[in-house]
Amino acid sequence: MDWTASPSGTVWRKRVHRVGPAESGQVTAIVRYEPDSTFPPHDHPEGEEILVLEGVFSDEHGDWSAGTYLLNPEGVRHAPFSKEGCVIFVKLRQYPGLQRDLLQLPTKALPWSESGTPGRAVKPLYSQAGFADRVRLERWEAGCAPGQLTWPEGVEIYVINGQLSDEEGDYGTACWLRLPPGTSHTPISRTGCELYIKEAGFQYLRPGLPAA
Repeated sequence: MDWTASPSGTVWRKRVHRVGPAESGQVTAIVRYEPDSTFPPHDHPEGEEILVLEGVFSDEHGDWSAGTYLLNPEGVRHAPFSKEGCVIFVKLRQYPGLQRDLLQLPTKALPWSESGTPGRAVKPLYSQAGFADRVRLERWEAGCAPGQLTWPEGVEIYVINGQLSDEEGDYGTACWLRLPPGTSHTPISRTGCELYIKEAGFQYLRPGLPAA
């Protein structure tokens, strides 16, 4: 996908999902900040989720290096910037609810936990009573093949690095997948991979067609 401009001339994005107005709709995107870039102060109705992929993402609340997971619930206002430049995975307006937790997790410092499947480890990132969605990281060793997986509440997967494959194709670094509720597939990672996985987020998506 090509990078497209944002209202800030130094911030670029690749939108894999958008419903609604260009600058106030529901969005999932990869966003790139050039060095010394800034973005105007703004609120986050229905929340914002960020996973820092490269560099250091900053706002008035702190500096967030690669691997940081942020969940900014409704009511959070900030003015993002990046001194050295960064790339982030962002989800906007998909976390409604004033009671959601504010999270700032340095995921590289968190331990991997066994999943019960050989070669597959997990880091839980977000799960909260009263809300359906659940977010985690998974690390698959080379050759990991957990068998048929079914996603009763649907799933979004972003390949942070490595490669994931299933019956439909091969998905390398920076690939994004969204599988509807009830989907089954038989994934394997021949090279090993690290994945962002969000389950049960479909109920918070607005009706409409995804727009790249």
